[in-house]
Amino acid sequence: MEDKGRVVVITGGSRGIGRSVALRFAEEKARLIILHYDPDDRDSLETSHQLTGMGCSPEIHKIDVSSKKQVDSVFKDIISTYGKVDVLVNNAGIARDGLLLRMSEDDWDLVLDVNLKSVFNCTKAVLRSMIKQRKGSVVSIASIAGQTGNAGQANYAASKAGIMGFTKTIAREVASRGIRVNAVAPGFIETEMIASLPDQVIESYLQQIPLGRLGTTREVAEAVYWLCSGSAGYITGQIIHVNGGMFM
Repeated sequence: MEDKGRVVVITGGSRGIGRSVALRFAEEKARLIILHYDPDDRDSLETSHQLTGMGCSPEIHKIDVSSKKQVDSVFKDIISTYGKVDVLVNNAGIARDGLLLRMSEDDWDLVLDVNLKSVFNCTKAVLRSMIKQRKGSVVSIASIAGQTGNAGQANYAASKAGIMGFTKTIAREVASRGIRVNAVAPGFIETEMIASLPDQVIESYLQQIPLGRLGTTREVAEAVYWLCSGSAGYITGQIIHVNGGMFM
């Protein structure tokens, strides 16, 4: 009950893990602000419909979170409207896979900008208000790839490893102000990205997972939600792995 009515901002919140995180926070009737950059509005409209059905009235913005100018503008409006942000979930991310020798500079830059620079942009935009209220929680979505590496994903793995280092550093910088900063590193999760892979590729992943199955977006959302709750009040600077034992 103590968490009811929190102001929660979720980037990449219109589908996949982001949508599941939004639905989990909707259970407490949080004030949800969803940031997305989908090519069309079908996913964001579906997410809005689901959240409305749970009694929430989400605020949805289509912005490029790799653009500091756009991020600063939308967070200025959010804080002006609500007076605060209690929770920031940095979930926006893309993949542009390819072996390093074939990877273009554009694909490297794009993935680093969307996956890592966005975390810098959004966290910096929200920290001042959190410091002022002397509380807040930031959770960023990393990946098992940032811990173990993954052939063909030098850009993606680098961006997710960067999130891990960023998380630990900012946690040290703002802990004295009552702000907790953590990350969740999913393994192979049932998302649109995984669903598009050939069956034999998925089967090869399953053979590497001790629990013998893919994870669900809800399971990732539960980890995010818990980190933002009072039950995790003594946890900061941590990377919580949700991967079925694939990395221990």
